[in-house]
Amino acid sequence: MGARIWPKRTLGPELTINITSIHHRRARPHRAFALWKQEAAPSRSEDVSIHVEGLRLSFTRKSEVREVRLPFTAARPFTTTAPLPLCLTLSPPSLLQVLKGVDLTVPRGTFHMLLGANGCGKSTLLRALAGLLPATADTSHLDAPYAFVFQNPDHQVVLPTVSSDVAFGLGRYDLDQAQVTAVVQHALERVNLGAYADRPASSLSGGQKQRVAIAGALAENPKVLLLDELTTFLDGKDQWNVLECVRGLVDAGNEAHSSAGDEAAFDNPVTALWVTHRLEELEFSDGVSYMEGGRVVWSTTPKEAIARMRKLGAVV
Repeated sequence: MGARIWPKRTLGPELTINITSIHHRRARPHRAFALWKQEAAPSRSEDVSIHVEGLRLSFTRKSEVREVRLPFTAARPFTTTAPLPLCLTLSPPSLLQVLKGVDLTVPRGTFHMLLGANGCGKSTLLRALAGLLPATADTSHLDAPYAFVFQNPDHQVVLPTVSSDVAFGLGRYDLDQAQVTAVVQHALERVNLGAYADRPASSLSGGQKQRVAIAGALAENPKVLLLDELTTFLDGKDQWNVLECVRGLVDAGNEAHSSAGDEAAFDNPVTALWVTHRLEELEFSDGVSYMEGGRVVWSTTPKEAIARMRKLGAVV
């Protein structure tokens, strides 16, 4: 992801850069937001590029490179100063490869879980599949339509009432109000919230909000649900309610199409790809893939996955 290219500005005899935000996560490049001020009119100017790579803030002036070491734990704003009149540009940060040749196949109509430690690339893979992150080399094949549900329901459930939030994505289709109401009600019934259409979204529990977010995705009748750690902010009861909801959606889709045939069934059968690091959730899945260092290192059944994790010392 490139940094914003600031317009060149001629600065005074002193360049003051206020670093207002430093984000550190493992070995990923930091992102710095720089502000500057002009102290006085300069007598001359030179081009200087300022970039953040690792823990270095570099000032490049022709052949000279001046580095300022940043505090490793820099978490609050601080200021550093470069003398000389300067003309400032901000260069894009260096790139870090997060996914390294992921090989993953998920059977249609299954509930598949991506497991792995924090930082292994699970959520990055899910976002890349959804098109939320650009991939430098992408050979993925995903059944369309598909829908993405975020980890925090407060980032996705944003409208005042449950029904208005579920209906939000339908605005791009040519539907009248009666059709919208019918689609919204059907989506809510699929997540066992049929009686909640007129409720204020703010009155719901975390698990109920997460199911409203899923209903919003279901309103567009997706074939694939991309679910990013939906239970992170939920307590035990809400956690199981959301897991049972997704398990039920996958099973219901398979049952409807096996008995009625594709043309007679209203809803697309759902394939769910679920990101988690909670081992107790694996029992709800049909298959499990374990990620490490940006790769899928193995895929297996839930029972075998639990056995492997126990051998590694995990408590399941």
